[in-house]
Amino acid sequence: MVVAEEKDELKGKLKEIFGYGNFRGNQEVVIKNILSGRNTFVIMPTGAGKSLCYQLPAMVSEGLAIVISPLIALMKNQVDQLNAYGIDARFLNSTLSKGEITRIRKDSVSGKIKLLYVAPESLIKEENIEFLQKVKIAFVAIDEAHCISEWGHDFRPEYRKIKSMIAQLGDMNVIALTATATPKVQLDIQKNLQMEEADVFISSFNRKNLYYEVRPKKETKKQLIRFLKDHKGKSGIIYCLSRKKVEEIAQLLNVNGFKAAPYHAGLDPDVRMKNQDDFLNEEVDIICATIAFGMGIDKPDVRFVVHYDVPKSLEGYYQETGRAGRDGLEGLCLMFYSHNDLNKLEKFNKDKSVQERENARILLQEMEFYAESPVCRRKQLLHYFGEEYQGKNCGMCDNCTNPRERFEGSEFVKIALEAVKQTNERFGLAHLVNVIRGTEDEYVKSYGHFDLKIYGKGDTEDADFWKSVIRQALIYQYLEKDIDNIGVLKLSPKGLAFLKKPHEIELARDHDFTTDIDEEESSERTPVNSKSYDEKLFEMLKALRKKMAKEKDLPPYVIFQDPSLEEMATTYPTSKEEMASVNGVGMGKVNKFGKEFLELIQKYVDDNDIETAAEVVVKSSVNKSKIKIFIIQQIDRKVDLDEIAESKALSFDELLTEMENIINSGTKLNVDYYIDEVLDEGKQEEIYDYFLNSETDSIESAVAELPNYSEEDVRLMRMKFLSEYAN
Repeated sequence: MVVAEEKDELKGKLKEIFGYGNFRGNQEVVIKNILSGRNTFVIMPTGAGKSLCYQLPAMVSEGLAIVISPLIALMKNQVDQLNAYGIDARFLNSTLSKGEITRIRKDSVSGKIKLLYVAPESLIKEENIEFLQKVKIAFVAIDEAHCISEWGHDFRPEYRKIKSMIAQLGDMNVIALTATATPKVQLDIQKNLQMEEADVFISSFNRKNLYYEVRPKKETKKQLIRFLKDHKGKSGIIYCLSRKKVEEIAQLLNVNGFKAAPYHAGLDPDVRMKNQDDFLNEEVDIICATIAFGMGIDKPDVRFVVHYDVPKSLEGYYQETGRAGRDGLEGLCLMFYSHNDLNKLEKFNKDKSVQERENARILLQEMEFYAESPVCRRKQLLHYFGEEYQGKNCGMCDNCTNPRERFEGSEFVKIALEAVKQTNERFGLAHLVNVIRGTEDEYVKSYGHFDLKIYGKGDTEDADFWKSVIRQALIYQYLEKDIDNIGVLKLSPKGLAFLKKPHEIELARDHDFTTDIDEEESSERTPVNSKSYDEKLFEMLKALRKKMAKEKDLPPYVIFQDPSLEEMATTYPTSKEEMASVNGVGMGKVNKFGKEFLELIQKYVDDNDIETAAEVVVKSSVNKSKIKIFIIQQIDRKVDLDEIAESKALSFDELLTEMENIINSGTKLNVDYYIDEVLDEGKQEEIYDYFLNSETDSIESAVAELPNYSEEDVRLMRMKFLSEYAN
């Protein structure tokens, strides 16, 4: 047992090694329990100092502490931190070379290492079990213990074998730790590790500094850019469903002036490690990561976590949002939600076994209820993990700061509770809704539930309404989950009391996301001829262009082409920088022609109370490829165009297209040295005069009007003309 004077010794070690003056929450009692040789089960939310619970005992215990962890990223992160404290910690996983593994084994046997992080896949290997049998082991800590449970959000079959692997290493105490475990998952973990007698320490899941918000997934990129501009320079994580989306969003953010990097399992390990280190060292502000990969990044000043796509479960969501505000300061948790995401996730599960598919479906259902529910989000999250939030309004979620419409719902709750009672507390939400609404499906028939008094009593309301009533009855503790039968609902003592003596209950209307179209969907459904720009402003810009062209004696297209005006009528640029970012413009054109256009747009914006480009523009990724830079450099050096094309394996036509793209994006190209060789002065003048007086810069029209010249001649002269007059 830990004697009284050892308390000061523990505090002294805490200060000496980690620099902290005091323990937080349950840390001290947990550490004492571990040091007393007891099996210990720790449920502590992300950011509450879970890892210290095994790191400090490892430092004051004799022998090597083994930490089983599924996250390679977290292993590296924690080992780096411990090494910085002067602690000899290492990790053993698939990223190491044979030489590195041999050195770790040697240092473990010699007693040099205090903490060894091991991936479960590595622990399975016979050669690792053999060498660990020669090591004096202090204890085994199982981090992310929820991975053991098939009812959890991140089940890993390798975790099921941990108990038998530990048994091969000898009799020692085990510490299981997790940040997310529902009561059902807690029981499953203890049963699987055969540590039912373990001392359990549960910390509150309430992260008071986190603000939770759910928004419909509509114009998501625009919403995201606007959100990030409000938090420019702050550290954040954006979670996406796929690797492709991670890359896309990281690129989008960089183009829009944010320092972002991607992070997913498909990246080269060196790139992934560099991106993680850059994030930790504040070289980049934002990391875009896959939900599936699960980043184990221990960074205290993450100010926001955005879920661009819906997570697979509330456990995953809670754990990922928990990476925000670990220092106790501001932490914003924003999720973009659409039914489409849930459908995609449902499809991912189609190849799983029936039981796994059903478990995954229930987890997704919980996610759907959370997103659409009008109840305080903090209350919902805590309830899910078996903790009740006592306050009525947390003031730190969108449902509390912008409450939904409320109504008196005691009659509806009474019907829901009667349905649970009359079906003998043996069924889940979907079946109860069918009974209440009088929907005669195969289960209602087989159980004879169409004979119940409650059958069809709620047929005037739709299924979503009744789902919401039952969910709210659950959160307000009139119903409770059956811990032994997943998905089954039972009456609570509070519910039984209500049926005997009903009283008024205030319910709220769910959020309605059914009318919101996902941005990916909307882009697919937009008709080809639909105009997304402001047509009134576009016509005003065209009129100004015509007036200016007349004054300067130039064709209108020389000033700005139609696609550029359309983009201006979409993004409303009101500064030189914003206008220069419009495709086909550039700063040269802005300085030459932009002043009156900017003034017109500013007045239009003010008169119509419109959000400007600074708030809503989402720049596309312009291809500033190496080939374009190469072409510009070669032309500056007056290299023959045929030679440039040949050196890059381009046809002459492809080279001219690349050059036209460069000029259309606002960059001048001086190709006089080449044109002078292929066309005499008189011919150049004839084509030049054509473009000067033409209403269009169309090559087809020019070739038709100038039959004595080839298409190449016309294209070259148009480049010369646009470079001199437009750029």
